[in-house]
Amino acid sequence: MHERSPAATLDQLALPSLTGKVAWVTGASRGIGRVIALALGAAGADVLLSARDGDRLAGVAGELRALGREVELATGSVEDADDVRRAADHAGERWGRVDVLVNNAGICPDFKPAEHVAEHDWSTVLDVNLHGTLRCCQAVLPLMEPVGGSIVNVSSVHGSRTHERLAAYAASKAGVERLTQTLAIEWARRGIRVNAVAPGYVETDLTAGLLSHPHWRERMLARTPLGRFATATEIALPVVFLASGASSYVTGTTLQVDGGWTAQ
Repeated sequence: MHERSPAATLDQLALPSLTGKVAWVTGASRGIGRVIALALGAAGADVLLSARDGDRLAGVAGELRALGREVELATGSVEDADDVRRAADHAGERWGRVDVLVNNAGICPDFKPAEHVAEHDWSTVLDVNLHGTLRCCQAVLPLMEPVGGSIVNVSSVHGSRTHERLAAYAASKAGVERLTQTLAIEWARRGIRVNAVAPGYVETDLTAGLLSHPHWRERMLARTPLGRFATATEIALPVVFLASGASSYVTGTTLQVDGGWTAQ
């Protein structure tokens, strides 16, 4: 049952074309965000990378430049309105527009019963995961509205299906999905599509602590009918689809990429 993940790499896949497009990816320094940025670059997009870790961003930028892409960096946090504004301004100064925004930045610092979640921790998770998504959407609007475009918000399986010890994270991701639907309605007339992807469990830095714990690892696998965790590439490919013209009549949807995750 616990088969290995598909071994295909980005250069072996036929990707929808994003040639001539400009994409902004938040949380792009590692994990899913890094692979999303590389997938968008492999599809032909030039990319603005933003995250808090400038050194790691520089490494991702080098990988994209090796693909022949133009790349700009904006170090900062989606928690900080000034950092978000500077990132958007950077894209505006360099390219004059943004065609694709991928709101990937997110945190899940605690795995605690709800009664033990501190108010500060609750507020921080919602500020990064939910308010940070809105900040970036608001900042990109003036750069996207003249050309139209696509926003892809990264939610989670826990945006719609719960699990114990994830109160703040689940609340934030449920909010991301409702925000996605609202913006899709409000911004459709501006030529902007807004969708989300909801990954199941992916073996990245964010999940390493949880998925290395024998008890919780088996619990998560038991609830995943495909019997394995995803690769970051398997999350990035639906993002490229939603970012591209291949999904030109899709908006307001959340695409579940979760291995068939079951409620119990």
